[in-house]
Amino acid sequence: MSAGRDARPLVVAAAQMGPIALSETRAQCVARLLEMLREAAAAGCRLVVFPELCLTTFFPRWWIEDEAELDAFFETEMPGKETRVLFEEAARLGVGFYLGYAELAVEDGEKRRYNTSILVDPTGRIVGRYRKVHLPGHADHRPARAFQHLEKKYFRPGNLGFPVWRSMDANLGMCICNDRRWPETYRVMALRSVEMVLLGYNTPNDHTGHAEIDDLSNFHNQLAMQAGAYQNATWVVGTAKCGTEEGSHLIGQSMIVAPSGEVAAMATTLEDEVVRARCDLDLARIYRETYFNFAAHREPGQYGPITAQKGAVGPTGQG
Repeated sequence: MSAGRDARPLVVAAAQMGPIALSETRAQCVARLLEMLREAAAAGCRLVVFPELCLTTFFPRWWIEDEAELDAFFETEMPGKETRVLFEEAARLGVGFYLGYAELAVEDGEKRRYNTSILVDPTGRIVGRYRKVHLPGHADHRPARAFQHLEKKYFRPGNLGFPVWRSMDANLGMCICNDRRWPETYRVMALRSVEMVLLGYNTPNDHTGHAEIDDLSNFHNQLAMQAGAYQNATWVVGTAKCGTEEGSHLIGQSMIVAPSGEVAAMATTLEDEVVRARCDLDLARIYRETYFNFAAHREPGQYGPITAQKGAVGPTGQG
């Protein structure tokens, strides 16, 4: 902290979850979340970030043809009968939270599925909703693989963009898992003055089929969040569901990253674990007034290909 400068602290927890078995019920998952919520509140936290898809096992690893079987992994309302107690306890404790889950929505008379997260304020009210934009994996059946990655089959790409909400005296944004690898995710929120990005993930280290990539999963996880935080002058709170889940290994490394790119706190297990940090939100302002003063230094007129095209094309210059 700079001499003579008042901090603007927000005490935050990354509430990491160990594996969720296929047989585990919603009520059992919520009980685990409640235990970590209470632990975080007792440690002075005002905001708790839970993982992606934290109410069920990571079901996109399996090819599911039965519609009713698939729908059983999705929430049709939030809060629902099993999750309402989490909202009530958060309001009693005066703690906000981020929650990732599979959302089944009816829009324009059509059933649609999304990989979703919500932001809940300390009164237990939903103040923000985000739907995962960058869906990894594939939509076709690949039975030769030990574990498939069928997010492109089971979810639609998010249609809500990358909003930023003012809540808990902070500018808060959300993203989910694979979003953290894409620089556009952070930059859009940074252009909306985000101060803290909340991020849940379930990341297997065996999903590409290329050992030279999969073996670097932990390194890439940390690199993506540190780069996103530093280059966009924001805190990042990344929370994993981790450990060996139904035979598939999910990485951990839940962490809280400062706008400097430094890791303020990191999980040390592959189990349920609460990681906490006192985050000075004004650090985001300081970096945004110096290295990353967008108004002074950005040249958006040169960035046209970022939004004008989806895939890569060949070079434009000749040597």
